[in-house]
Amino acid sequence: MPQPPSFSSSSSTTPNAGAITDVAGIEVGHFSDPRRPTGCTVILAREGAVAGVDVRGAAPGTRETDLLAPGNLVQQVHAVMLAGGSAWGLAAAEGAMRWLEERGIGLDVRFGTLPIVPAAVLFDLPVGDPRIRPDAAAGYAACEAASTNAPAEGNVGAGSGALVGKLFGLHRAMKGGVGTASVTVNGVTVGALIACNALGDVLDDTAQVVAGARTEDGRALLDTRRALLSGELPKPLLAGTNTTLGVVATDAVLTKVQASRLASVAHDGLARAINPVHTMSDGDTLFALATGRVPLEGDAPGMTVLGTMAAEAVARATLRAVLAARTVRIGDSCFPSATEWP
Repeated sequence: MPQPPSFSSSSSTTPNAGAITDVAGIEVGHFSDPRRPTGCTVILAREGAVAGVDVRGAAPGTRETDLLAPGNLVQQVHAVMLAGGSAWGLAAAEGAMRWLEERGIGLDVRFGTLPIVPAAVLFDLPVGDPRIRPDAAAGYAACEAASTNAPAEGNVGAGSGALVGKLFGLHRAMKGGVGTASVTVNGVTVGALIACNALGDVLDDTAQVVAGARTEDGRALLDTRRALLSGELPKPLLAGTNTTLGVVATDAVLTKVQASRLASVAHDGLARAINPVHTMSDGDTLFALATGRVPLEGDAPGMTVLGTMAAEAVARATLRAVLAARTVRIGDSCFPSATEWP
């Protein structure tokens, strides 16, 4: 007999690894829809942040990313919205714009104050009723919930309906989620927040698979990389049904060129923590924000060290996303978490 939906928005009990909100000038808010596992996560920079972006997946769903190209006009953004719901979820950014405008936060365009809110979405429609997805009200609610406290992790916000390890069929997947981490070197902090909904497996820092595709009987981890290399064929996939999203933030003073480079190098962290990554069915997108509180001078780290910090924070946050996740049961489907299975 089909079971009723069972899902949780509980946060991680894993040891603290820091959070993106350790970066001065950054706030985070989640909205998790109680009707099914989906939601959105806003990363606020009320005073503005120099921003960059790097899209590596072949099936992205994004908004306002062209603005962040180094040669384009806008220098700062005021929030980044990450959401479930596939392209429908981009509507959550409208709620963030309304919330910011009400508070006089944005770019002065003479005829009004225009908040700049880039956004990206992941595909979580297979988990529960696909007609329920984040909208402008959800984005507004996420902003209302935003604070400088360490954000909840796991089945929350944009990671509420996230799954990992879907290359050999949805029935063999496991639960993904949201994770965050930070690294500080010589007075400069880099933090990351990741919503992991990857097609591939998630690995720890020893390259061991901790969550991903399971064997056909569901009792063990398959190891997708080894299975593919041994000739096992993946199941046919609907394009764009995955995607890992994230924001890397630093309190360093950066230019748009440097912020763009930081977003690019931060993808090294995804490559360490997810395999395979940046596939034709993922829309992997990382934003970089620089709040400009700490000048890069004296003993402060340069771009090479900042890039290393960013990749490390992203890898740690990605791992935490699955370690903080909780098992979801909907009808006859069960998507176990890394810590509650086998």
